[in-house]
Amino acid sequence: MALNQTQLTKLKRELDKLYAALLEEVRDALEKSENQQYVELIGREPADSGDMATSDELADLNLTIIDRHVAQIRDIEATHARIKDGSFGVCIDCRGEIGFERLLAYPTAKRCFTCQRQHEKTFAERATPTL
Repeated sequence: MALNQTQLTKLKRELDKLYAALLEEVRDALEKSENQQYVELIGREPADSGDMATSDELADLNLTIIDRHVAQIRDIEATHARIKDGSFGVCIDCRGEIGFERLLAYPTAKRCFTCQRQHEKTFAERATPTL
């Protein structure tokens, strides 16, 4: 059963809210990239190697969070393109339907639950933790 108009409207609204929230978070994070805690940590005289390492880690963490948000923003934009071309809600692997409940929980889903689980099993070894 394809998504009905009410379901599609609800999902679009959720995507738009998430998109706006992510954009705001990225803007805030970029504006605060010169955050006072970094400035105080680095600007102290004399700054020891522990302070420098801590400030570097905080900066890296901030960039990692921004990167994750930007990736989510791109996923939302790709989802809007799928909505526009009519492929939203269709699994990219089996071409079956992605259930409304799954889309409600994860509106940018590209795979049905079964295909996503298989995808994660197949590519689990390739995931390399970073940070």
